[in-house]
Amino acid sequence: MEAETLALDMDEKENLDLIPKRLRWAFWLSPSRLLSNLRFSLTLRIAIHYAGQLLSTTFFVMLVFSIAFFAAQAPVVTNTISRIAELAPEDMNNYSQEQLRDHPVTRAYYTDEDFPAGLPGFAQKVSLAFSEFSPGVNLNLLIYADTPRGGLVLTFPLENLAYIYKLLFCTLLCADLYRMVFFLRKRGRLNQRVLKPIADMAAAAAALSANNLSDRISIEGTKNELKDLATVINLMLDRIERSYNSQKQFVSDASHELRTPIAVIQGYINMLERWGKTDKEILDEGIAAITQETTSMKELVERLLFLARHDKKTLMLEMELFDPTEVMSSVYRDAQLISPSHCFTLNLEKSAMVKGDKGMIKQLMRILVDNAIKYTPIGGKIQLSMRKENGECILAVEDSGAGISAEEMPRIFDRFYRSDRARNAQSSGHGLGLSIARIIVVAHGGRLNVRSKQGSGSIFSVMLPLSDELRQ
Repeated sequence: MEAETLALDMDEKENLDLIPKRLRWAFWLSPSRLLSNLRFSLTLRIAIHYAGQLLSTTFFVMLVFSIAFFAAQAPVVTNTISRIAELAPEDMNNYSQEQLRDHPVTRAYYTDEDFPAGLPGFAQKVSLAFSEFSPGVNLNLLIYADTPRGGLVLTFPLENLAYIYKLLFCTLLCADLYRMVFFLRKRGRLNQRVLKPIADMAAAAAALSANNLSDRISIEGTKNELKDLATVINLMLDRIERSYNSQKQFVSDASHELRTPIAVIQGYINMLERWGKTDKEILDEGIAAITQETTSMKELVERLLFLARHDKKTLMLEMELFDPTEVMSSVYRDAQLISPSHCFTLNLEKSAMVKGDKGMIKQLMRILVDNAIKYTPIGGKIQLSMRKENGECILAVEDSGAGISAEEMPRIFDRFYRSDRARNAQSSGHGLGLSIARIIVVAHGGRLNVRSKQGSGSIFSVMLPLSDELRQ
């Protein structure tokens, strides 16, 4: 047993010294101590399990051995019956001891008893076979055989045969017991060979930290289930590393986005401390800039909290049936007030009923409209539309802006991603809007499609399932 499972604290050791040696075995073999050892020693549990499996099959092995042993005596019995049947009995029906001297029988005679055919006759033959069998007193087996002279009965003594059988039986049993004891005593070899890959996996897992998440468990030398286990663990580590790197990138990007407005605010505060008390123009400029940056920071924090709730699976939706035409009309009016320099149009083909969070859908459409405003030049056209098609309500925002290149298209929904054109133009935004838009659409069981060509504008289409009542 492992040293750690048998370790005692100081009080136990002092008390153990006071116990007589003849009673110490009782201490070590107490049920609680044995259960503790079995619980902590995986190698011992495996050894005992397979030793028990070996013991449980012993009875079956003995049964097969017994059948094979007695089946091996059949040729001897058949040969004896044939040889004696060829002899003529000295008496009318009985063979003399002189005639039977070279045969493994003590008595042979012909019987006048007639056994019926079928199962009744077979039962009578079996009864005759054990009629003189008495364990511990007389071990004789009577065999009945049909011969040309009539029914021949032979008495086979089983003393020598029983001795040989007992000897072989005990040898086989002792061999099984020896194998079990050997297996239990050599369980350390099991730990070194069979369980070594598990120990290696445990060591590799214990060594993992944030500094070496790229390390993986070696699958060389492992086989079958252990190899599958190592592969599964490595795949799990891949997911953990990706998640960890994603979180690091998220924190880094969030810190970068927050650092800029904080630096601007700090700069204006320093300016106000120097000249703002006496110069009203500087005071108004500083207050306006601080207000703008504070609003931007508030928007960023709210979006970060939204993403955090989504990642934690705590994002709650207040589902209700509503007509999206109201939402589209409200977003259209707000867009005209926010950016009067753009030309907005609203095209509502038919009313529809969808089930969802009305506030979330409105936030979704505002994000798409704000995104269109940022990338559409002054005087450009932005169209909001709604239609029903194939059991879906399609809410679309189409702009006449710069469009999205094929290289940028796969990344537009990544968090904090902004195209080089947007960064060079220094347009407002943090690169979180489209990520939040996709989350809202997926939460409603819908789809978000993008069609864009560089220099020809973009179309963002939100496809939400219609309510069951309207489908019918």
